[in-house]
Amino acid sequence: MTKDVIALTHRMPDPWTLLAGLLSGGPEKLVDTAGEDAVVRLCDDAGRPLVSVEAPLLVQVDGEAERLLGATAPPVPYWWTEARATTGVEHAEQLAGTFAARLASLAGGSAWPPEAARSVAVVKTEGMTVAPTPAAGQPAIDVLTDQVAVVIQDRPVVAMTAWLSDAFRTAAEAGLGLQIVSPPGTTLSPAVRDHLGTWPSRWVVRDERDGYYDGLTGAVLRWQEGMFAPVAAADATADDPRTPVAAAFQEAADTGQQQLALTFRAVHPADDRLMIGGMLESVWRELTGEPPAGWGTAEPANLPWSPRQMTDLAYERAPEPTWIVVVGSRARPGLATVRVSRTKAGVEEHVTLMFGYGADEEPPLESLPGAAELLATRHDLQSMLVQLRKARRDLAVPPRFEGPGVPLAFVLGAEEVRRIPGDRAFRTPLSEAPVRLGPKARPALYYPLPGDPSDLSGWRDFEQLTRHLKGA
Repeated sequence: MTKDVIALTHRMPDPWTLLAGLLSGGPEKLVDTAGEDAVVRLCDDAGRPLVSVEAPLLVQVDGEAERLLGATAPPVPYWWTEARATTGVEHAEQLAGTFAARLASLAGGSAWPPEAARSVAVVKTEGMTVAPTPAAGQPAIDVLTDQVAVVIQDRPVVAMTAWLSDAFRTAAEAGLGLQIVSPPGTTLSPAVRDHLGTWPSRWVVRDERDGYYDGLTGAVLRWQEGMFAPVAAADATADDPRTPVAAAFQEAADTGQQQLALTFRAVHPADDRLMIGGMLESVWRELTGEPPAGWGTAEPANLPWSPRQMTDLAYERAPEPTWIVVVGSRARPGLATVRVSRTKAGVEEHVTLMFGYGADEEPPLESLPGAAELLATRHDLQSMLVQLRKARRDLAVPPRFEGPGVPLAFVLGAEEVRRIPGDRAFRTPLSEAPVRLGPKARPALYYPLPGDPSDLSGWRDFEQLTRHLKGA
């Protein structure tokens, strides 16, 4: 049975319903709470949490259960309640399944995975008791060493859930890496991939042939010195420390699917007129004809699209940064992450956005200059990089090789252009001249690049352009 179980219900599970679900596996003395009562836990007499249940989440965005679980959810709005069984503890997985099945029965709905609905059973509870909070620890972390925190995830898509976000934060505060272990066939949400760029954090995929490998690089891994680390190739030397690449990682096929990716940042004046998310909505509408569908501070994205609510949240959290995930409709897969920070210059907004296209769909490349002009003239754009890559339409990250993106265009905002001495920004070594955006007296510049997904030479042109703009 999976270590995570989820109840998707029509009605909100009230505290008594949650309690009844937990007590289906044991007496009342086993129940404990943590996180300002946001997490309910069942623990054994050694202080280990058996099952940790997060507060129910009201999901008002259509398609999130299908995207993250491959499950059919009740019509929106519905309630999403996660229970996590502690790895390697006897009865924990059975108890989590019992809880989810009972909850789905009482509040109306279904349990994921489907076999959880058949998990109602009597679980022996002798020797279980309430654990003190310090001993119970972080419920999402399965293994902890002086190098890394290890999280085991057995679900179709490893998403940036509230639990996983807490695990990243806990590991970072302790100066540790976070390593996510999953079975073959699992994919990553792009929101999680973007958090795994710092060593020794990595995605560890179990594999029948090679044992374990890195799902993003293919490097064969072994557990050594308190963490998963690459093994050396048989012919590796100190001067050439090569690592073998897992065979499963290399089993990739070109399906004709593509992703259009945009990374852009702006620094806004810190005033009452600022609306966080306005720049993202402008680009989204320009490229798809519709606004984003929903947003949240974790996955599933549970709130209907609302720049006003996003702005209020960022304001409440300032000066601490705010991280947000934004999703699109079923018809056009889209996902963005937004990081909002308060700096001396104002309010900095950094956005990573991607859309997926099937083999019979054409990305709207002709709309890119218009989208860039909207950002440059209305939303304080500093810079933007646009890429096209051969990758899945559904945006999920598979544990197989996917070609790197190639640059389609680079954009400099008007203020950035003004800061470059002379006419250097206007006269570049590229074969194609930049396109002026906005007012003639103070233009932003759009630099077209080759953008052929089969030809990585575009990166050479991009590097040449950036060196030129920096005066190198």
